Amino acid sequence: MKLLQGNVIASQIISSLQKEILLFPARKPGLAFIRVGNNPASKVYITLKKKRCQEVGILSFDYELSEKTSSQELLDLIDQLNKDSSVDGILLQLPIPPHLDPLIFLEKISPSKDVDGFHPFNMGKLLLGNTDGLIACTPKGVHRLLVEYKIPIEGKHVVIVGRSNIVGKPLAALLVQKHPNCNATVTIAHSHTSNIKTLCQEADILIAAIGSPKFITKEMIKTGAVVVDVGMNKISSQGQSSLIGDVDFENVAPITSYITPVPGGVGPMTIAILLENTLTAYKKNQAILK
Repeated sequence: MKLLQGNVIASQIISSLQKEILLFPARKPGLAFIRVGNNPASKVYITLKKKRCQEVGILSFDYELSEKTSSQELLDLIDQLNKDSSVDGILLQLPIPPHLDPLIFLEKISPSKDVDGFHPFNMGKLLLGNTDGLIACTPKGVHRLLVEYKIPIEGKHVVIVGRSNIVGKPLAALLVQKHPNCNATVTIAHSHTSNIKTLCQEADILIAAIGSPKFITKEMIKTGAVVVDVGMNKISSQGQSSLIGDVDFENVAPITSYITPVPGGVGPMTIAILLENTLTAYKKNQAILK
């Protein structure tokens, strides 16, 4: 068993971005963060993302809106940021309060500033096999991690447990592309899959993104499989909080060829790709302005 150390690859990506941005003679890339409400996890995530922005030289702009923010107020802010030439990327931190429909606002973000890769335009490009759009950060991070560790993907059976718009669906679309380091045969399993254990046992690469602590057990894994754990579940025990994944790491790890730890696996890759997407958006926006 070997660890897929996302924190190591993410550090390499961040270092490369830092060196490139340092050479920019004009303004630096700008990333706007929008947080609606007081979700404590969202606050932590944004703080961490802003810290990484500062490390590489990306300017960050904060917009903290109250729990009672109206749809029109949020739409007006996004419209303002779409028109702001100093802002290359717009990130709407999810979740948002239940009276607001996230899809409405994600569609309002300009596709060229959609650094999360959630806009239907960018999702559609990916489904059509055009990978020059902005690709969702976690799927792109998972793919990059597999590639960096030289794990064969072409012709392999990949089982993704989870069908979210954030991870499962775009990751499946990415891995089946007719491109080098893709060309996988992908199965998506979810909460209504009747033979989920059997499907998982057939996976050469198993990707857990279901949001359920230790859902993937030893009995569900083929010996020698590659296991990628996207889950980040906060649990409390005896007054102490900790993060655990969707995989029962302790029992699953010994029978795998590679496995991601939690934390230190997919999480750092997601943030590194967010910064990379921001730089990509910056370059495209600069080209348009010229």
